[in-house]
Amino acid sequence: MYIESHISKAAVNSEFLFTDSDFSRIRTLIHRRAGIALGEQKRQMVYSRLSRRLRELQVPEFSTYLDWLEQRQDGEEWQLFINSLTTNLTSFFREAHHFPTLADHVRKAQQPVTVWCAAASTGEEPYSLAITLMEALGDKAASARVIATDIDTAVLGKAATGVFTTEQVRRLSPDRLRRFFNKGTGANAGKVRIRPEVAALVKFSRLNLLDSSWAVKEPVDAIFCRNVMIYFDKPTQKKVLDRFAPLLKPGGLLFAGHSENASLVNPAFRPLGQTVYELARAKASGLP
Repeated sequence: MYIESHISKAAVNSEFLFTDSDFSRIRTLIHRRAGIALGEQKRQMVYSRLSRRLRELQVPEFSTYLDWLEQRQDGEEWQLFINSLTTNLTSFFREAHHFPTLADHVRKAQQPVTVWCAAASTGEEPYSLAITLMEALGDKAASARVIATDIDTAVLGKAATGVFTTEQVRRLSPDRLRRFFNKGTGANAGKVRIRPEVAALVKFSRLNLLDSSWAVKEPVDAIFCRNVMIYFDKPTQKKVLDRFAPLLKPGGLLFAGHSENASLVNPAFRPLGQTVYELARAKASGLP
């Protein structure tokens, strides 16, 4: 294990010392690093998820682990800390009403089309976007791109494989399964893999929405940032939305989660439908 020898290697009991101070420090660290605002009700979740790191590292208590983190500005353990505290609930074509709206939008868009999925998780959402682009654009989809980013490196690794269980794709129509997935056989029975022509549209990379610089530079037709803002406080939401606006093409779309309201945080976006927002053209062009 890569933690230095000054970290105790004492045997780990089934429970770890976890004080109010420990929880407060964790809340501060994850907010500073990832913008996530953890409420008091998340205490047990935090304990459960980070306990796995303590067991792996053979660290006897949370304060020792947090001391070690705070002595370093970066490194693998920081990423594992973030991975432990992020939530990755996703599925294919989740919030299904969004995808016909995207399809209508890209059919009218100037080619080539680029869509940014800002919370790629294990891949179901960006692959759903790629399938939507292929269905909507036909042959023109070959020039389309889905930029798929996430702060969690563990889920990005799984997403890049494009492999899913039949349970994960059970709600897809037989036609979509046939057109966009290969069925596993032998040792891979019970699994499917996204077809190469779908995977070719998607590029996965790590991105923290709190980073001072984003790898996404080009104007995009749509941004999917669903069920992410609910983990941010209002100042962080505003900061992220302020940075989204210049990255959207005029009239570009922002897709949010069912409990999120972009227009309340940033007037550059106006409601277009259920949790769909359009970048106001005057704002997009820089006019007052």
